[in-house]
Amino acid sequence: MNINIRRAEQKDCKRLLELIHELAFYEKAPNEVTVTLDHFEESGFGANPVWWGFVATSLQPTSKGEEEIILGFALYYIRYSTWKGQRMYLEDFIVTEQARNKGIGTLLFNQLIEEAKEKKLNGIVWQVLQWNETAINFYKKYNTSFDGEWFNCAIEV
Repeated sequence: MNINIRRAEQKDCKRLLELIHELAFYEKAPNEVTVTLDHFEESGFGANPVWWGFVATSLQPTSKGEEEIILGFALYYIRYSTWKGQRMYLEDFIVTEQARNKGIGTLLFNQLIEEAKEKKLNGIVWQVLQWNETAINFYKKYNTSFDGEWFNCAIEV
């Protein structure tokens, strides 16, 4: 399988939302995704983008020839730590179920590391569910620090 990693484009947003729903289902929270396609597109490609991303694609044969299919993506934004400075926050990272275990996640994650270095960010942070052993084992390959001291907090406004 020939995989290409490229920057996400506005035309990708519909497929990215499909993958976000797949991720929410996997994380046992299928009803938590409430963002609309319009809001998602505006947030990533409007006048003041707040997120950026990379997609993993492959050319697949179709009745019309070949079509580029998005098999996974990584979406991030820049956060500021008063202790560490600017850091990449990895919001979503998914490879669709049928494309897992083919090295696509590694290609995407390595691209994120390169992006963080190019932007002179001081690190990459993210969350992983405690029960998601597959993801935890993947992240361990990168000498990830797992913090057991902090609670995740959120409010709806």
